[in-house]
Amino acid sequence: MAMLTDIATLEEKYIELCKKHGTVPNTSILSAFFEAEDKKSRNQRCVMNLLVDRVMYEDFHPLFELCNEINASEVEEIDLSVRSSCSLEDQYVLSLIRSVNQKLGRVDVHDCFGTSFWRDVFSQGLSCQVLNVRSLHFRKLNIAGEFAQLHTLVLDSNRVTGFGEGCFSCMPNLTCLSMCDTVVSDLWTASAALLKLPSLEELRFQIWVCCSESSTQSSDENMSDESKKSRIEEDFSSVFQQMDPEEDDLESLNAEVCMREKVSKGNILDETNDVGLKYISTKASPICSKKHYRIYMINSLPKLKMLDSLAIRKSDRDRAAETYSENFEHLPYRRKNMESVVRVLEKRETRSSRWKSRSSYTRSLCAARMGSSAWPLLHSIPFGRFGDESRSLSPRQFEYHPLDPSLMVYGTLDGEVVVLNHESGKILRYIPSHGAQSSILGLCWLKTYPSMVIAGSANGSLKLYDIQKASTTLNTTTSHTTSGSVTFDEFDQLTSVHVNSTDKLFLASGYSKDVALYDIGSGTRLQVFANMHQEHINVVKFSNHSPSLFATSSFDKDVKLWDLRQDPSQPCYTASSTKGNVMVCFSPDDRYLLASAVDNEVRQLLTVDGRLHLNFDIVPTGSSMNYTRSYYMNGNDYIISGSCDESMVRVCCAQTGRRLRDVSLEFGLQGNGSEFSMMFVQSLRGDPFREFNMSVLATYTRPSSVSEIVKVNLLAPRDHIEEQSCGLHCYPSNSMGG
Repeated sequence: MAMLTDIATLEEKYIELCKKHGTVPNTSILSAFFEAEDKKSRNQRCVMNLLVDRVMYEDFHPLFELCNEINASEVEEIDLSVRSSCSLEDQYVLSLIRSVNQKLGRVDVHDCFGTSFWRDVFSQGLSCQVLNVRSLHFRKLNIAGEFAQLHTLVLDSNRVTGFGEGCFSCMPNLTCLSMCDTVVSDLWTASAALLKLPSLEELRFQIWVCCSESSTQSSDENMSDESKKSRIEEDFSSVFQQMDPEEDDLESLNAEVCMREKVSKGNILDETNDVGLKYISTKASPICSKKHYRIYMINSLPKLKMLDSLAIRKSDRDRAAETYSENFEHLPYRRKNMESVVRVLEKRETRSSRWKSRSSYTRSLCAARMGSSAWPLLHSIPFGRFGDESRSLSPRQFEYHPLDPSLMVYGTLDGEVVVLNHESGKILRYIPSHGAQSSILGLCWLKTYPSMVIAGSANGSLKLYDIQKASTTLNTTTSHTTSGSVTFDEFDQLTSVHVNSTDKLFLASGYSKDVALYDIGSGTRLQVFANMHQEHINVVKFSNHSPSLFATSSFDKDVKLWDLRQDPSQPCYTASSTKGNVMVCFSPDDRYLLASAVDNEVRQLLTVDGRLHLNFDIVPTGSSMNYTRSYYMNGNDYIISGSCDESMVRVCCAQTGRRLRDVSLEFGLQGNGSEFSMMFVQSLRGDPFREFNMSVLATYTRPSSVSEIVKVNLLAPRDHIEEQSCGLHCYPSNSMGG
């Protein structure tokens, strides 16, 4: 066995290398030798701590060559730290880290390096055992490189919002992960990424500080900053206590008074049991505020032993399993066990006795496909591709065609009407705006005349277009495109139009308390129903099967059902919300009314009498401007809900209210040359022909950016380029648009 080089000899070797390269030995490196020798004399682990930010360019080559000698020395471990701006370029630092190789212990860095540095680290991996990374500006984390020796990963105080599908796939020995003070918010993708860590036992997205309610305030005022830092860490595992407290940069608890007040009122007690009055949350990531966060994580990560510094007991797991089953659907249609797509297809071909109907097969196939990935496929429809022409068209409203699965119509902010093949992105027909440009806010196809569509503009304009007579080029004249249109009397400040089930009548509503009824055949306005609500009527909807029934929703907090066969001065009934109603729609079979009020108040009513059937219990944001819209998907089976202040679409079972999935629009696409960061839900529709498909009208906060229609396929993973049906067939919906 070869003799290991002792530390003194190693230090002499370093001095010789400095002479060789004509430079003076670096004092911080000499100090590292001294500290290592001191630890050895006290029978402690012989660890060298190198401060990379104190290494200059002239120090690099002697140190780089020394690393080869260190690997054959009695030094047991080398820890590398970057505490401030580093003078070395990225490639030098990376070469230095990799040269240490098998003796690399802890790497402690912050984001003073470029994007290429981190991409190399995350894609190629490191041989370190502990990695502490701070101040990263990556929104989507995708650590897919080999980190075979890593047992502790600290990603606190980073701007990470979520994870790529390959993240954490090569960390077989990672037992401890900390992601406090990040921007992670999605339970589904977070838990799916963490499931790829087979050895994960300790996880934290926040720090629970143990305290006594009677003495917390007074003790906080008298404690020094260092004492507070110490107390914050005292309940977490020893591996995190080894991190330099200076690096944690923990602040005082004064900013946590509001959280402590919530705890003392019992708002957190139901979720965390014994956390109740004993703990204060600090440095919490947004995911911690999600309803049933702790329950969801405990149930989703069966090997986890500690969450947010608190041990997970058997009673916690039992309670988590029960609460999870009451509030979430792991797989669609209440499927408990996930089967592979191949297995489902085999059962169909062998005509297994389990397949009693085609719908049973379809539902199991949906469950198999959705269970294969937590990252659904997102695809932005490429607007402006119209032959050889390229123009910027900004959609404001859209509707699927009621009979053709490939067609969609959308109206623009400038008053144009566009028909496109949303599967290929090719624009088929274009109708320019007429007169003053005004946003298209209302669109509705006629089902019995599938080439006809009604469009209503914010300025009150109402027109019926025959798309077969519309232009196939953007360079059109008004005389050419209006030949196939019918103009109706204007409805001032229009917001909504909808056609009845026989295609004979349509209704219009807007920023008034009135609703107008029009006859499509004659092109005339038949009647104006005045003062139907106390405030303006946001949306009016005919039922899907009865040509006389319609519903209205208003900011006066009421949803009302009306019948044209009865006195229009009196509704069939009135159902009230606690906030102003943004919209209402009928379920495809007309059994239910889905009412969406401001800030995520979504309720399902029985159409027959307006009684509450389900409250979907979506957590509000507290914003009075968070306008929420909800529609049905997969017929009557699921509802999709999104709000204009949030980049999230919720998918819930329409029969039980259980949450199936949240779909984040924060990243994933490269629309308009940028990622999906800062995109919000303006409107959405379930695809009437494809199971678990939808389209979302999403807007950016940047004034220079246009809106996008984003197609979402919950049954295809995000890395699929092409959507495949896998035996699922398209079928028309009973929905008449809206």
